[in-house]
Amino acid sequence: MCFGLLCCVALFIWGAGSMDTEVIQSPGHLVKGKGQKAKMDCVPIRGHINVYWYRRKLEEALEFLVYFQKQDIVKGTEVFKERFLAECPQNSPCSLEINSTEAADSALYFCASSQSTVLRVSSS
Repeated sequence: MCFGLLCCVALFIWGAGSMDTEVIQSPGHLVKGKGQKAKMDCVPIRGHINVYWYRRKLEEALEFLVYFQKQDIVKGTEVFKERFLAECPQNSPCSLEINSTEAADSALYFCASSQSTVLRVSSS
């Protein structure tokens, strides 16, 4: 049981809708005590090969965590590498997992998908 705001981790998942036209995320929300395991799933739009996970902490900007192309991680941030595990197996939901939750993990978690990506070239 959670006895105070600092000992609880609230993880909210954004998304709902038809499996063919929208990303499906589950569960809708999680409340975990400090040190517990938290796992979130994402079913990308049918035909999409790229999956992205983001989070948004209260009163902060959206933060990119990890990007998959098919089953492979293409890019993951340092925060992702330090705190999260993720996989995107073929014909199964993609998942994002926190092995041992902390109060700082409280956030909205977003999954997105796309058919392809656009290569950006930096001039700097």
